[in-house]
Amino acid sequence: QVQLVESGGGLVQFGGSLRLSCAASGTFFSINTMGWYRQAPGKERELVAHITYGGSANYADAVKGRFTISRDNAKNTVYLQMNSLKPEDTAVYYCNAVIRSRWRDPKEYDYWGQGTQVSVSS
Repeated sequence: QVQLVESGGGLVQFGGSLRLSCAASGTFFSINTMGWYRQAPGKERELVAHITYGGSANYADAVKGRFTISRDNAKNTVYLQMNSLKPEDTAVYYCNAVIRSRWRDPKEYDYWGQGTQVSVSS
């Protein structure tokens, strides 16, 4: 079983910062892409940022220049440093990982964390 456990959400004022963490645990062969998505009330879940095993990152236009995604492959952990937060960043943030379970099986599967609330007050 694979689990993704997130931490670091909370309430912050406009212009503040938060750092989210997500650690993968359990039995698996390798982790490919890791990323963060968010879902605001009444809206669909959207990609915030993702990062490959080698460290190549992509960001949604709305967060470019403010958010930074990074990962520690030795710890199976992905981070999201969020600076200059705005009220429109308020959402539940979900960690995602694309994981290969067994070395004999090349299939990869999506796993999701339980979500962590980020609220930005104006």
